[in-house]
Amino acid sequence: MRIHITYTGGTIGMIDSPNGLVPGADMRGWLLRLLEDAHMDSSLFSFTELNPLIDSSNATPANWQTMIDDLNAHRDEADAFVVLHGTDTMSYSSAALSYALTDFGKPIIFTGSQHPLGKIESDATANVTGALNAAMSARMHGVGLFFGHHLFAGNRVSKSSSWAFEGFSAPSTGPLARTGTPWHWYAGATLAGEGWKNPKPYTRHDVAVIDMVPGITAARLEAMLTPRPEAAILRAYGVGDVPSDEPGLTDVIADALHDGVPVIIASQCQQAEVLLGHYEVSDAIARAGAIGSGDMTLEAAYAKVMFLLSQGVEGKDFADWMTRSIAGEISPASTL
Repeated sequence: MRIHITYTGGTIGMIDSPNGLVPGADMRGWLLRLLEDAHMDSSLFSFTELNPLIDSSNATPANWQTMIDDLNAHRDEADAFVVLHGTDTMSYSSAALSYALTDFGKPIIFTGSQHPLGKIESDATANVTGALNAAMSARMHGVGLFFGHHLFAGNRVSKSSSWAFEGFSAPSTGPLARTGTPWHWYAGATLAGEGWKNPKPYTRHDVAVIDMVPGITAARLEAMLTPRPEAAILRAYGVGDVPSDEPGLTDVIADALHDGVPVIIASQCQQAEVLLGHYEVSDAIARAGAIGSGDMTLEAAYAKVMFLLSQGVEGKDFADWMTRSIAGEISPASTL
């Protein structure tokens, strides 16, 4: 198989500097040595090093689009793709690419590492070889993320640890596969989506992400929604509950909706299914038109909001698409 590798930056290729870790390792040379040690034909691999390389904490939708453009540029030259990425926002990027590349037709696997490749304790080799195996497996479809012996759907995963080698998890669905002799693949772990024809490029949009906390006031929430964003994601409690006894708080949400701001209700729980109106505390915002995020991760929901805004979707169509699966990011049962 022909494999294309897109290197975006991240811890995997960082080196020490007086101000902390920065990109700078010889990633191309390291990959060639890795392939030679594995007795793989390096002529079947192509490599792009994006410029500039970034710490993924600095990623924006423009970086998502740069990755998409590179993958599309090499689509006909390779059979599978690996994206080397920093861990901090890898799950945002993998979700974003899943929406934009539903018609790509070839596997794309994200990976990175908790330690730079030059460290003796690094997990870089295990993660890159795992991603390559997943890409070449002929069983992976769409965008995936490999990390710490597990393969996940790219729009179902969250970073769950800043230090553990098994640093990612998919709380609502579990992994697609885990390494072993042989690999173990989990039946029914993938969900289909409706796809998106000819997506427009990602552009940056003003989306507020706000946590509900005990004691938050209507005045504080209003201040956080002023000036009005293009959309807001409120991370509520449990199945989408908000402090409805707080004077005026649900009115603030209703007013934002009245002003044309889509308000998406997510959950602070890692494993969650938002069910607006299930409890009285969320009934008022459900009736006002708030949109539940079902069992989407925050990363999948945020990237989906950015995707829909970049496509020019608004109003009722926006609310409709947020609850429909584009690339398997949301379970049908969670939208009922």
